Amino acid sequence: MAANMSWGALGKATELRSRILFTLGLLCVYRVGTYIPVPGIDGGALQDFMDQASAGLGGILNMFTGGAISRMGIFALGIMPYISASIIVQLLTAMVPQLEQLKKEGEQGRKKINQYTRYGTVLLATFQAFGLAKSLEAGDLVTNPGLFFEASCVITLVGGTMFLMWLGEQITQRGIGNGISLIIFVGIIAEVPAALAQFFSQGRSGAISPAVILGVLVMIIAVIAFVVFMERSLRKIHIQYPRRQVGMKMYDGGSSHLPIKVNPAGVIPAIFASSLLLLPTTLATFSGGQTGPVMSTILAYFGPGQPLYLLFFGGMIVFFTYFYTANVAFKSEDVAENLKNQNGFIPGIRPGQRTAQYLDYVVARVLVLGSAYLAAVCLLPEILRAQLAIPFYFGGTSVLIVVSVTMDTIQQVQSHLLAHQYEGLIEKSQLRGKKRGKKGTARR
Repeated sequence: MAANMSWGALGKATELRSRILFTLGLLCVYRVGTYIPVPGIDGGALQDFMDQASAGLGGILNMFTGGAISRMGIFALGIMPYISASIIVQLLTAMVPQLEQLKKEGEQGRKKINQYTRYGTVLLATFQAFGLAKSLEAGDLVTNPGLFFEASCVITLVGGTMFLMWLGEQITQRGIGNGISLIIFVGIIAEVPAALAQFFSQGRSGAISPAVILGVLVMIIAVIAFVVFMERSLRKIHIQYPRRQVGMKMYDGGSSHLPIKVNPAGVIPAIFASSLLLLPTTLATFSGGQTGPVMSTILAYFGPGQPLYLLFFGGMIVFFTYFYTANVAFKSEDVAENLKNQNGFIPGIRPGQRTAQYLDYVVARVLVLGSAYLAAVCLLPEILRAQLAIPFYFGGTSVLIVVSVTMDTIQQVQSHLLAHQYEGLIEKSQLRGKKRGKKGTARR
């Protein structure tokens, strides 16, 4: 990605360096917050419980919260309520005419939609924090259960989520990369050393054979390479622009390409499917096994690694890939309208409705490969983890997030370095022009 980039210019790009340092500083603040516990938690009981659940739901929650859930830190809810609220608002924007009109109003409409997203984040975080407080009490993980603990737990966890949302916005505006994505990225990466240490310790003790360890490492490298390849894959549609006359001159029409990613929806379908499938397990995990017969049956058939869980997980990933792409990521009617307004057209296809139908046809065929790729990346680690009894959670969703965020951040750093190089060239050309002007004046 940075083959044509001179990374030696990084030391000269002072603005980029300050942005990177600002981002690292805020991410360090986030990591410190994961170690500050919620008041009233029985630390010993919580540690024993999370050690037993580290290979199941506990590992999944740790993946998205950077280990805060295992220590019940003030960031135990992580940034997931904000992501869920953002997805819900985006889907509602595509389906509710009033919200769609707000989106078309420009900056003012975008601010209102962001405000609705914040309100949704507070509601979701409050609901999840109250449910978590009740579950902790039911699982005997609290020193003094009661109304005071529930209120303090809800206030602390909701405040932590809102602070994380603010951190993410500050990183996006004044740092480098997408702040929300980087927070999740750092949370995942922070748990990797401990997971690898546990994995290798199992190999030394003989619980896992060396062949399995080598096979898992090779599989991780292969999956990362496959994700990078698929995330950069495009289907290019040729776009032609007609000739145009400006004054007395006639300009030839140009041509370009409309890029359609193999996976336009990104990691959103995997996150959304995981959240919905883990809902019954999340409700029952901290309850200390006090579940009814219906919930017990659901947990038996839809627990992580079970056949029905894998089947529904794959099916929901495919469904959300199509649904999110059609309603949010790539709206063919809007693309066709923009091409028509710019006098662009696809050769052999009439502008307007026929172009939208053709784009729907192309996107639907491309998404067959894109949705299958997402489902395979998410299901393969689940199957291998269940079959090989790996003692820590390793999921395809985490690999997708890490690779996507890394690629996006590198691209932003690359664009900043290119802009810095262009500014340097412009300054040099201006200085040379001034020197030549002074020499010409002296000769006169």
